[in-house]
Amino acid sequence: MQKEVIVDYNTELNKELKLLLKKSYQELSKIEKKSIKLAFETARNAHGNQVRKSGEPYIFHPLKVARIVSEEIGLGATSIIAALLHDVVEDTNITIDDVEILFGKEVSKIVDGLTKISKLSKDKRVSIQAENFKKMLLSINDDVRVILIKIADRLHNMMTLDFLSVEKQVRISSETLFIYAPLAHRIGMYNIKTKLEDLSLKFTEPDVYHGIEKKIKESEKERLKYIKNFSKKLEGHLKTQKILFRTEGRFKSIFSIRKKMQLKNKRYDEVFDQFAVRIIYKSNQKNEKFLAWKIYSIVTDHFQPNPTRLRDWISSPKSTGYEALHITIVGPGGKWIEVQIRSERMHEIAEKGYAAHFKYKSNSKNITEDGMDKWLDKLRNIVKANESDAIDFVNDFKLNLYSSEIFVFTPMGDLKSLPTNATPVDFAFSIHSEIGEKTRGSRVNGKIVPLNFKLNSGDQVEIITSETAKPNASWLDFVVTSKARSEIRTSLRVEERKIAEEGKELLRRKLKQMKFNFSEKIINALVSYFNLKTSLDLFYRVGFGTIDNKMLKSFAAEEKNRFFQLFKRRPSDKPKKNELHDENISSFYDLLVFGKNYEKFEYKLSPCCKPIPGDGVFGFVSINDGIKVHKNDCPNAISLHSNYGYRIINAKWIDSSKGFFTGILKLSGIDRIGLISEVTNIISKSHNVDISQLNFDTENGTFSGEIKLNVKKASKLVTLIKKLEKINGIDKVVRD
Repeated sequence: MQKEVIVDYNTELNKELKLLLKKSYQELSKIEKKSIKLAFETARNAHGNQVRKSGEPYIFHPLKVARIVSEEIGLGATSIIAALLHDVVEDTNITIDDVEILFGKEVSKIVDGLTKISKLSKDKRVSIQAENFKKMLLSINDDVRVILIKIADRLHNMMTLDFLSVEKQVRISSETLFIYAPLAHRIGMYNIKTKLEDLSLKFTEPDVYHGIEKKIKESEKERLKYIKNFSKKLEGHLKTQKILFRTEGRFKSIFSIRKKMQLKNKRYDEVFDQFAVRIIYKSNQKNEKFLAWKIYSIVTDHFQPNPTRLRDWISSPKSTGYEALHITIVGPGGKWIEVQIRSERMHEIAEKGYAAHFKYKSNSKNITEDGMDKWLDKLRNIVKANESDAIDFVNDFKLNLYSSEIFVFTPMGDLKSLPTNATPVDFAFSIHSEIGEKTRGSRVNGKIVPLNFKLNSGDQVEIITSETAKPNASWLDFVVTSKARSEIRTSLRVEERKIAEEGKELLRRKLKQMKFNFSEKIINALVSYFNLKTSLDLFYRVGFGTIDNKMLKSFAAEEKNRFFQLFKRRPSDKPKKNELHDENISSFYDLLVFGKNYEKFEYKLSPCCKPIPGDGVFGFVSINDGIKVHKNDCPNAISLHSNYGYRIINAKWIDSSKGFFTGILKLSGIDRIGLISEVTNIISKSHNVDISQLNFDTENGTFSGEIKLNVKKASKLVTLIKKLEKINGIDKVVRD
């Protein structure tokens, strides 16, 4: 019986190997096929009797990964060999030197990169380890194929996830949705991205997944018939123009349907454009654009288009290299249908991404794997330029991966691609770091706009700079590109160190006046007394003025009193070492605030992920327990966001003695000339408070106004209210 099972496995393995060699996207030479067979036998012998959770021999995994690399990503022999060997160094007795001797330096370098990633992923305490992920992405600087094979590895692991525990299924699926699916999208591997999303949803929200899957199957025959009939009508109109083409009917993925249901708060049967048809036409590159718009014209002549749903990625391709025209039309029976218009070249790039891009770039059937291009350079630069800590890195990177694109113009008419919701500050840093750092203001389409203004496609953006300008901490609340965030943080750290140095010298003088020596012992006591984390935090606050003379004198009085009490003890009561300074130094993130206005609410820390001060977190408004706080990488995060997006509230740990608060003051009274000027002078000049927004309305001699302010302390608002109430004409000032 055992012998029969082995024979069956051998038959299946040989079948898989033949398919690998036969269905390769790239044309393989006899020598390359021989090397691939050798790699297969090497991996097979090395893995020996190892089996997966499914019970099948382990060798099936690298073989399936190699097929994904070959057929779906479209890479060549070097990558196929590396995929077959990607686990041998980690899991068997074969060394990286053995791989280099047998298959050369290029293959061994890729396998080594994959082995390092595998070792970094062993710690499974959280959904994704920030430091490990950062190191993994850094490998793109060595060879992008490491990342591509890793994505293929993740896809096959997701396809065999049924055999793992529910806990592991959810964790791995959350990790996949968090990074691997959007990463595949960013690199242009849309088919793989869709598969990763659907498989992840299957395990993170099984009820939702199977519910949508069931409804799709129930309507499958009717749907296929509808698409077939529509395609025939479409083909009839296109053939009259002698356009060589083919059509493909398809249905939206389960994940994309779920996403639209959640975003639009609609039922399954209310989701927009579930049907989709691709028109793939033959053309040389010179006539591609002309033919695309000709097909568009024919389609819209016979079917009513939705003008708000036109997507032109031919004139302005996505940064991933994707090109196509997307239109949504009203089909027979009043049903919405998305029509995608692509040339064969565009279609191949959309399906294969990286490999097809270079096939057409080199105009050769044989694709070399040595080239890189601008859109891959962008991905590499995001990794290379980011000097933030691991947590910030992951959040910034994820933010950029998930972003759609807008296209804006420089004053000279150059086109720049930015993520959706990008601001003039993001634009400034995308031009050059120095322009970003010296940004003072901006004009969009000739009009002055605030720095947090959200840009739209087609905007012309001009940056106003000043030699005295410098980045502001509040910019981090609205910039969306990782480059801008990284540069702002770097600049703030430099400024903070400068203030800290000044504070250190100031504190030295203050302590001397109070008869204290400037020593490590007294600095530790001060850090503990003010509930800070490091001496740098202490020096910064002294330099900035949030720790003033009065506060230092209070510390001095308490410290001297404690010393006096210890001095009065009997010899047997001699204090133990560090008795004066053994308090637990609390984290410098000591306050949790919610929403855009940094409001304070009652909350509970969720036991499922156990967040601590400083973690990236969000609030979830539960039915019985009020606001429950979860970490951003909590295993339940994706499920909560997907199912209950309307109950999610932004949350942020801040330093209450250092952070900015947004305060809102409402004013009313009798209108007079110069009133607004007097109000702004008191706020900005007399008290040096930043006004982020100001609105005043007048009617029949009276006025009402609202002012948004960025303040260091809530107590500052109390002072301002008292001052503003004294202005002639102001009847009432209240804090909203």
